[in-house]
Amino acid sequence: MLTLVIEVLLAFITILSAGHAFLYKRDPKAAWGWVAVCLMFPGGGAALYWLMGVNRIRTRARTWKAKGKFDHPIAPAAAQCEPPPVADRSIAALVRIGDTVTGLPLLDGNRISILHNGEAAYPAMQDAIARARDRLYLSTYIFRTDAIGRQFIDALGAAAERGVDVRVLIDGVGELYTFPWASAWLRRTKVRVARFLPLVRRGFHFNLRNHRKLLVVDGRVGFTGGMNIGEHHLAEQPNNPHRVVDLQVGVEGPVAAQLEEVFLRDWHFATGDAPGDAERTSVTPGHACCRGISAGPNEDFEKLYWIVLGALGAARSHVRIMTPYFIPDRALLAALNMAALRGVRVDLVLPQRNNLPYVAWAMRAFLWEVLQYGAHVYYQPGPFVHSKLLAVDDVYTLVGSANLDPRSLRLNFEFNLEIYDREVSAALTRHFDETRNGSREISLAEMDGRPLPERLRDSAAKLFSPYF
Repeated sequence: MLTLVIEVLLAFITILSAGHAFLYKRDPKAAWGWVAVCLMFPGGGAALYWLMGVNRIRTRARTWKAKGKFDHPIAPAAAQCEPPPVADRSIAALVRIGDTVTGLPLLDGNRISILHNGEAAYPAMQDAIARARDRLYLSTYIFRTDAIGRQFIDALGAAAERGVDVRVLIDGVGELYTFPWASAWLRRTKVRVARFLPLVRRGFHFNLRNHRKLLVVDGRVGFTGGMNIGEHHLAEQPNNPHRVVDLQVGVEGPVAAQLEEVFLRDWHFATGDAPGDAERTSVTPGHACCRGISAGPNEDFEKLYWIVLGALGAARSHVRIMTPYFIPDRALLAALNMAALRGVRVDLVLPQRNNLPYVAWAMRAFLWEVLQYGAHVYYQPGPFVHSKLLAVDDVYTLVGSANLDPRSLRLNFEFNLEIYDREVSAALTRHFDETRNGSREISLAEMDGRPLPERLRDSAAKLFSPYF
């Protein structure tokens, strides 16, 4: 009798799991594969499916969203770009993609500052902190407590002492990169500090990390990009053994309100505090059209992913990509290759020395798939390059915290900034071209000529790349 009950239970679980895969897997090959696994291995196949085949990360994040965890009553900013800032139809189509998937306006009247490495970014950020009068919000993945970190802690504490509403949000896993923790130091001041999904709360979440880097002052000045807080971003110090090259942008104008909205939504999720009303600036100090892209597994659309695909489809002359981690899926590979086949020059700059060896191995396994269709791939010499940049033709640039890998595009909470401005584009493409000219180009023959042990290692890493 017991054996019969077990067999019926296994059959029920098997059919349930196979049916779930049949109904909800978007890729037919994945659907049939999981159905076959469930039916061929009763019980064990179903367990494997629920362990590895179901995206519980996105489900959990959207459940939190449905419960209002990411909601906040913030009024939209004004000064929308209208008509679209460029006449080219393909770029105008890209503007419409952003309108649709983000639900946010493209805002005119912004001034952009390009800040290379901590030497340029940190003084500008600390100066903005010193000038704060009403409110100051900082969100970061890593906040080290080295000399640079302590400078920021002192500056934030001083702002709170003079009556500024200072809030700091640190990712619960990113904070563990350093000890003592920055949150402990900040709690000795009047700064309000919170951690985003600490490991010991709401379950164990190695994924669902807040990878955003945001600093917003008084709703009118902001900073975003790839930089965390710490000495390792002082790339011009040759005696710094852990130095990292990176890119940050400063923004002044209406789009700063979009950065602030993202912070307040994350703060509400982490603390439950209502954001309250905030005064919005109407100052338009520049002429760049910008839009903030808040991306994460809680969103209805994979916003950043669709915008990147749209940007590659809109390219007519040149695509420039700089990223530390290049782990593309099939659609992204197809978009890159289609751009190259259309005659668009596709340049991809990657770090020659990566801080994650297994990611570097997987990246190598993907390169031949873009090289064979005419893309150009370059290895930038050390120190490690953490910059993230996508530039299309001479008008569109995308900068921020996201890498071109599954973790950034689907698992983490990220923030990127769209910039439609020829001057900014010219400055960033000039930086890219100078970097590319100082890098070593990789050929298809070099990839094909890797020794067999290296090819096996790289291919094995590629198999696990969706879980990096």
